[in-house]
Amino acid sequence: MSESRAFVVGSLGQLGSELMAMLPTARGADLPDLDITDPASISAVLGAQPPEIIVNCAAFTNVDACETQLEAATRVNADGPRNLAEYANANDARLIHISTDYVFDGQREVPHAYVEEDAPDPRSAYGRTKLEGELAAAKASSQLVIVRTAWLYGRHGHNFLKTILRAALKNSSRTLTVIDDQHGCPTWSHRLADQICGIIEAGSPGVYHATGEGHCTWYTFARTFLELMGVPHGIKPCSTEAYPLPAARPANSILENGRLVREHINRMRPWQEDLQKFVSSHRDALIAEAGD
Repeated sequence: MSESRAFVVGSLGQLGSELMAMLPTARGADLPDLDITDPASISAVLGAQPPEIIVNCAAFTNVDACETQLEAATRVNADGPRNLAEYANANDARLIHISTDYVFDGQREVPHAYVEEDAPDPRSAYGRTKLEGELAAAKASSQLVIVRTAWLYGRHGHNFLKTILRAALKNSSRTLTVIDDQHGCPTWSHRLADQICGIIEAGSPGVYHATGEGHCTWYTFARTFLELMGVPHGIKPCSTEAYPLPAARPANSILENGRLVREHINRMRPWQEDLQKFVSSHRDALIAEAGD
């Protein structure tokens, strides 16, 4: 892509790390070096050489903790995007803000997907604060791009697959129980970063959905991963009711990459294809990390 000056907020996370490698002139920062809840911190870190593009990968993503730490979640997920959008608007920069499937109610009949034009209706504190962030940023910036994604995994940071792998390696005789009635689109952070580069090149504001093509349940996702990894395991499905958690999870997190397809810029691939490439590229490193 072009040599636009880019700044990645949340540069050490799953997606941010991939973007730092792909954006050739990118700078980046993570907490505590950049506090997006504080406009003064944003100006201090970004102000010396204002970027042309800001990609916000930072979020309070602990879904259950959001239910009891609502003030902290609101500051990061809602106030933070607004502050970044106000800075971007004042400095003629484009803001790419990463959002989530949790802005929808998750009650649509499977396999019908949510599209960009659907009205959000979040059912959890996490989803509500992320939607607040979308709306606040849209009000503050005329050059905003919102990228909604779901079920993210990658080489860096924490994710569902690493948790499953660690559990399987810790005790190979243990049978893992994984939810089989929540449906979504596994999304490789490397692929999503490449797609974001494509969206930046296209240059249009607005909302995009960007997830792995196709869908599955958490159980199918976990089973397929462990089989590709060649890790001995026992795994069985369970219902959401059998594994209660503080925050409501969407039964249907399937997002359709409709706008990417319509604009002929869709780089997302079938989730099975990306998962196989992910394992081929990182199997040894994942095993080593899980054993630490």
